[in-house]
Amino acid sequence: MRSGTVAVIGKANAGKSTLINVLVGEKIAITSPKPQTTRDRILGILNREEGQIVFADTPGIYKQRNELTGLMMRTTENTSKDVDVILFVHDGHAGVTEGDIALMKKYSALSLPMLIAYTKIDIMPEERIPADVKTLFDAGITADVYPVSARKGKNLKKLEEEIFSLLPEGEPLFPEGVVSDKSERFMISEIMREKILLKYDKEIPHGVAIVINTFEEREDGVVEVNLDIVCEKQNHKAILIGKQGKALKEVASFARQDMEKFLGKKVFLTTYVKVREDWRDRGGMLRELGYVKEEE
Repeated sequence: MRSGTVAVIGKANAGKSTLINVLVGEKIAITSPKPQTTRDRILGILNREEGQIVFADTPGIYKQRNELTGLMMRTTENTSKDVDVILFVHDGHAGVTEGDIALMKKYSALSLPMLIAYTKIDIMPEERIPADVKTLFDAGITADVYPVSARKGKNLKKLEEEIFSLLPEGEPLFPEGVVSDKSERFMISEIMREKILLKYDKEIPHGVAIVINTFEEREDGVVEVNLDIVCEKQNHKAILIGKQGKALKEVASFARQDMEKFLGKKVFLTTYVKVREDWRDRGGMLRELGYVKEEE
C-alpha cells in the first residue's frame, strides 16, 4: 500500500480545485473563473485499494497585492516544501509562456518528484498539445506531462496511477471515508463565498470574507446558519445588497441550495453584510477572520 501527500500547485485559474474535486469524487474546494478563489490550503483525500493520496489544494500563484494575498502565497510556498510529490497544474488552453516555464523550474528545483497536469484539453485544439510539450522539454522541463480534462474525465486514471507509483509505501494518513480536513462549518462559509464570486463582478468578490455566527441543527432537523458577509467599503455593501435587497436574496438562495446539497439537510440561512475598511491589509482583521493561524 502506498500513501502520501501531493501539493497541487499552479497559477490562478489553472483548474487545480476542479481537478482535485473530480479525482476525490467530492466537492472539497469551491471553484469559480476568478483568481483568488482558493485562499487556504485544503486537503482532498482519495482512497483506493492501492493506497491513499492526500491532495493539498493551494492558493493559485498570484502577484501579491495586499497582506491577504501575501499570506496566500506563503501558504503555497510552505505546502510545496512538505509533501511527497508536486503536481503542477498548467492551463493548457492558455498556452505556454516563459513565466510558466520559470515557475515549473522553480518547483522542480525542490528535488521532489513532480508531474505536470496539462489541463482543459477539452476546450483547445488537440494538435497544440505535442507542440507545447516539446516547448517544455526544449526548455529543460523533465517532469512527465499528462494532458487531462477534469470536466470530461480524460486521462485522469493515468495521472492517478502515476501519482501512486511515486508515493512511499505506508499506511493511510487519514481514516477511510474522510475526504477532507476541513469542517462542515468551513465548507458552508466557502459555499457562500463561491456564490458571491460567481454573482458579482470586478473587485467586490475579492474583498469579501465570510464569518459564520451560528451553525447548528435544530430539533426539527433543519440546520440554522447565520453568517456575516464582510466587505471593505460602504459602496460595496450597497452593491452586495442590491436594490431592495434583491441581489443579496438571489445569492443567498443559490448558496442555500448548495448548502442543503452538501449537508443533505434543509438549511435556514440568514445573511448580513458588514463593512470592515481595507480588512485585507489589516493583520488584526486577518487574524480575527481566521486567515492568520496561531503559529503565524
